[in-house]
Amino acid sequence: MNLAEWVARHGRRLADAPAIADGERVHADWQTFAARAASIAGGLRDGFGLVPGDRVAIVMTNSPEYLEALFGIWHGGYVAVPVNARLHRDEIAYIVDDSNAAVVITDTDHAGDVESLVGTLTTLKAVVVAPGERWTRLVGASQSALVAGCAADPAWLFYTSGTTGRPKGATLTHRNLLMASLSYYADIDPVSPLDCVLHAAPISHGSGLYGLPHIARGATSVIPESGGLDGAELRTLLDRWSGLSFFAAPIMVKRLAADPDTSAADLSRLKTIIYGGAPMYLADLEEALGTFGPRLAQIYGQGETPMTITALTKADQADRAHPNWREHMQSVGTIRTDIEVRVVDEDDNEVALGEIGEVVVRGDVVMAGYWNQPEASAETLRGGWLHTGDMGSFDNDGYLTLRDRSKDLIISGGMNIYPREVEEVLLRHAGVKAVSVVGRPDPEWGEAVVAFVVAGADGITPTSAELDQTCLDHIARFKRPKEYRFVDSLPTNNYGKVVKRELREQLRAEVQ
Repeated sequence: MNLAEWVARHGRRLADAPAIADGERVHADWQTFAARAASIAGGLRDGFGLVPGDRVAIVMTNSPEYLEALFGIWHGGYVAVPVNARLHRDEIAYIVDDSNAAVVITDTDHAGDVESLVGTLTTLKAVVVAPGERWTRLVGASQSALVAGCAADPAWLFYTSGTTGRPKGATLTHRNLLMASLSYYADIDPVSPLDCVLHAAPISHGSGLYGLPHIARGATSVIPESGGLDGAELRTLLDRWSGLSFFAAPIMVKRLAADPDTSAADLSRLKTIIYGGAPMYLADLEEALGTFGPRLAQIYGQGETPMTITALTKADQADRAHPNWREHMQSVGTIRTDIEVRVVDEDDNEVALGEIGEVVVRGDVVMAGYWNQPEASAETLRGGWLHTGDMGSFDNDGYLTLRDRSKDLIISGGMNIYPREVEEVLLRHAGVKAVSVVGRPDPEWGEAVVAFVVAGADGITPTSAELDQTCLDHIARFKRPKEYRFVDSLPTNNYGKVVKRELREQLRAEVQ
């Protein structure tokens, strides 16, 4: 099994149909897409000596070349390592090094950072900039036969930050991604070659994963020219493309719903907005439903699943007559077709309905494990169940409501930020004695990063500007705290552990 077979098959059956579009313009039909994927596979083999199983990283913002690179990697039997293009150079370096990537395919915006890694990382052989001379040679290389492989072969290393501050690569196999795609048809939407998927969010994450079931069925993948999406661009794209679906963070859904250009668009051509990655407040959801109608579907998942645990379907959201509709809308929906879900106590015993425990899942969609991290894999997958670290409870109707995030994850603008990672960077400053990072409710971003800082180490009192620069020197800009609060001490329990709950409660009280 090889997911690249989808593109090769459409290259024969749907040869002249649009496969990839750059805004309103068709970038490639399926015959061209298939030929370029086969050439990229051959070029990686002949030009760089790659063999099946080698890793190829992609560090790019959304573009037609991104999809060509992804399926070219799979066509040759290689493993794709899509990297969040918003990361800092050092964070990109860590992922490329940890995955032992042999080649990085990047764009002009990131070429400087990525090319500087050549010669500093042991396994990195070359960087290909798309578009560019090497990319032109790659897509013009001799075509490779599709490497069949097997369902258990790694396809995608999905790097997700951990509480230690070091990202872990969730190893997603071809079977994992196939099951996630089939589950989409079962629980979210059927897809046909007349439909299209709009990549308004990063292909390296949710948008890429939800693009797969569309590619599998021969739908068109559309890359917005702006690199984002507003009401005016959505209106233009709906005039060009029909049966349009896209994945978005709740903050993007909220902005689009309030945009006058959205209301002026022909929304009959809009099929589905899949949202997830952060909570959607009920008031925002009701406003979005008022604008878009019953075209919203919420998903709850993780990179380790991938993105497939529960769903709040379009039918759920349209069922306003249900006596528990408001409660359902504040949940993350019901269990997906391809997975088992339980809520368990500290001993992994299933708890009763209504009781809060850790959400654990099992099924063919669950990752094979973390790349080269057997201990972390064994801990997370103990007993054959993926332990999500999320706390939740089921109601009598089978809807799962998340109650807390035991890993202290902050989700700002749909991006995951782990406090430990930011704390470790801030502690590099000589004037920081102690620090605790938490999320503050934010009406625009969902959550904002706030750092509580105990200053005065080594007799130095840092400024907010200095702490900002320390963060910018080591981590991505979006992880930088929006506010620094200088305090005399941090709240701790009897064991000396910082009680972040008190800090979060303080911040919540201030915004009420």
